[in-house]
Amino acid sequence: QLSGKWFLVGMASRCSYLKEHSHELEATAVTMTILDGQSLAISTFRKLDRMCWEIRQHYFPTRAPGHFLLKGEEDCSKVDVVVGEADPSSFVILYYQKGHSISVKLYGRTSLISDAVVDKFEQHVRAVGLSEDVTYYFPTYGFCDSTDEFHILDGEL
Repeated sequence: QLSGKWFLVGMASRCSYLKEHSHELEATAVTMTILDGQSLAISTFRKLDRMCWEIRQHYFPTRAPGHFLLKGEEDCSKVDVVVGEADPSSFVILYYQKGHSISVKLYGRTSLISDAVVDKFEQHVRAVGLSEDVTYYFPTYGFCDSTDEFHILDGEL
């Protein structure tokens, strides 16, 4: 249900880098592919230094439905990914938890999302103790669709 193309619409996080660079947010598109019927291959397309890059990640399923694990280089860098709410035809809200830090991301099938879905996202954000001052919305234009083989990163975003 999650496979296909998505656009990163919004994100709530206490990440200091995000706060300091929020004026530089780039339009971000994601392609999700279901592998072996369970795990997710995620390709994120975004600009870094005005160049289009593809960042590849692999979300491994856990025993709980809708829960995935994004493994980093070390055990301490693993990220739990949980589907908070989804309508596969229009939006998905994902929680990312690393240690005690949590962030919430809103993806849409289009870069423009209805106010009702934005309201749902903001409810999820408040439910985990985050607020409007750490909620960021991404540009709805300037997307990268592809890149060349020299601009592919495997790993964490």
